[in-house]
Parts: sequence; C-alpha cells; structure tokens
Amino acid sequence: MASHSSAGVRETPHARRPSRTNTIMEALTRRARAVLNDKTVDPQSRAIIRYAMEIHDPWLARLVRRAEAGEDIVENMQTVAAEEDGPSKGKVAALAEMICRDGDEPAMKAAALVLLMSVMETATDPRAPANTVKRIALTRCGELNYCGVVDAQIATFESELLRE
Repeated sequence: MASHSSAGVRETPHARRPSRTNTIMEALTRRARAVLNDKTVDPQSRAIIRYAMEIHDPWLARLVRRAEAGEDIVENMQTVAAEEDGPSKGKVAALAEMICRDGDEPAMKAAALVLLMSVMETATDPRAPANTVKRIALTRCGELNYCGVVDAQIATFESELLRE
C-alpha cells in the first residue's frame, strides 16, 4: 500500500511555544550565571552554585535564591538541609560530618559510613541524601583546601563554564 505524500503535518500554535519547564529552567540558569559573575558573592558559594549547575542539582533554585539574598551558602547549607527536609536529612548531615571531621577515629567513621549507606539504600529517592553528602563533602574540602585542590578545580570550572 502506497502512502500519499501530499499531505503535510499540521503544526498547531502551541507546538511553537516553549514549555513552561524550559522557560523556568532558562530563567534559573540566567539567575545562576548572574550570581556566578557577581564578585560580591563569596568564592565558595559561587563554587557550590557552579557545581550545582553542572550536576543539575534540584537545590539549585534554593542556592541561587539564598545567594541573591546575600546569605552565605556555605554556613547555612547544613542548617537548611536539616530544617527544610526533616530529620532524615539531619541524620544524613550528621553522619557526613562524622565521616569528614578531623581526627583519626577509624571505628567511628566506618560505623557512620555503614549507617549512611543504609540510609541511602532504604531511601525512596537515594539522590536526595547523596546530594546532601556531596554538598557537605564539598564544603569540607573547601575548608581544608587540601594541597590547593579546590582552588585548582574552581579555576578549571570557571574556565570551562565562562568560556566565551
């Protein structure tokens, strides 16, 4: 059976309009880039926002909103996670802090890691606790700046993201 090729596909008016989600994401990306270019925002907060953009973090809107309000994202991050997302996020933050803190406590850190893995395995959305742990680890690495690794990574991110 041959198909008739003279009939074209009818384009509806709404097919040309951008979706609401795309519009919101474009606006959020513009706001995030404005924060990244704002030198009054501290470098650590800009690095966290840059990383959140890169991994498409669901917290990006919150982070941008807080940076635009002049809040220090690094200081408020753990408190915000505990307040906004309930006790399980607070538990994840506490376990991540135990793992990342100074000192040689291998038994305590190993137990905290096992509990953290258990929380992530039983979570309905394992990305949420994983994102919390990543943010805390990034904050801790930023504080330590071990061997200048964070400064080197920020320079790399900046050159990649702000390439003209």
